[in-house]
Amino acid sequence: MVWKKYNVWNRYLMRTIILILLVNFASISWANNLVTGSEGGRLEGKVVSEFNKPWAMSFIDSDNLMITTKVGKLWLVNSSGEKSLVSGTPKVFAGGQGGLGDVVLHPNYATNKLIYISYINSDNSGKTRYASVIRGTLEMSNTPQLKNIETIWKQSPARSGKGHFSHRIAFGLNGTAHARKIFITSGDRQEQTPAQKWDMALGKIIRLNEDGTIPTNNPFQDKGDLAKTFWTIGHRNALGIAFAKNGQLWAHEMGPRHGDELNLIIAGKNYGWPIVSEGNHYSGAKIPIHETRPEFIAPKLYWVPTVAPSGLVFYEGDEFSEWKGNAFIGGLKSKALVRIGFNNGKPFEAERFSWSKRVREVEIDNKGAIWVLEDGSSGRLIKFTKPNENERP
Repeated sequence: MVWKKYNVWNRYLMRTIILILLVNFASISWANNLVTGSEGGRLEGKVVSEFNKPWAMSFIDSDNLMITTKVGKLWLVNSSGEKSLVSGTPKVFAGGQGGLGDVVLHPNYATNKLIYISYINSDNSGKTRYASVIRGTLEMSNTPQLKNIETIWKQSPARSGKGHFSHRIAFGLNGTAHARKIFITSGDRQEQTPAQKWDMALGKIIRLNEDGTIPTNNPFQDKGDLAKTFWTIGHRNALGIAFAKNGQLWAHEMGPRHGDELNLIIAGKNYGWPIVSEGNHYSGAKIPIHETRPEFIAPKLYWVPTVAPSGLVFYEGDEFSEWKGNAFIGGLKSKALVRIGFNNGKPFEAERFSWSKRVREVEIDNKGAIWVLEDGSSGRLIKFTKPNENERP
């Protein structure tokens, strides 16, 4: 018995030592501006700026990007880290998972200067909350300012909770059937069952025209007026949505206790939440998995244990040309940048880059550099490029 206890203690001690070494290695790597992936890939990072609870970003040109923060501020930042506060943004509810959310450019931004922003609003004397999407023109004459604001979507119905708003945005690709269409992820507001209800725009992916009107070719035309805005149903908390170059729409969502999903989004389909999941409830109660209910669309990739995905972008840049066609996902719980490969259209986790920080958002600039936002009150904006291999130790 003593020998068994000794062996158990030895194994525990060794695991602790290995964990400490890994953490120290990650710190040393970042101190040298390098992050090494699980498959040997290397990223050289440069800290560009820092923000209080950053949430999303989009490039407006080769040198400038817009960054939102949960606390309600919209920033214009250049590649040197100089930043200016954009005025004219709406008042937001900043609490729980709510605040200022996504920021996305209209596909013709170069000529119309339109940007789209999601944020959390409150009503009923602050007792209920809901996500909204607005659009406005960005004017840069003196100081940056958002003007001509109009609301194009409100999450319905408003609920009292402070979580699972989702409110990520993606525009359809020009030259496709989704050109000038906007897709919005709408979370289940931590109530689960609304994801399967036709009279609640919760737990859904929404598809609208660029001005907020409803396309006549949306799939659910006979389920009531609200359902005419739905593209897919049965989602939990989708915090990433993006189009691949081939026109496929992908979204990921956080599972309950593990079981995060990466889904290929197909019009009119039901993705099963909360009836099925690859994870379980936080209480430990079991949820049937997708294969037990084939009428629901199963994820193309899922994670157990969780990665807590946030942000999604497809890579078509030149800096890391070997990764063209891959996708990148930020990891919150996993504290990582996750690279997704595709084998004959089937996604798989190809590599994980970790540096002990929660990754909230990821974007690609026009030269193929990878930009990330760390989560939290001192969230850094980091630009990753390919290291000079001549300096490889």
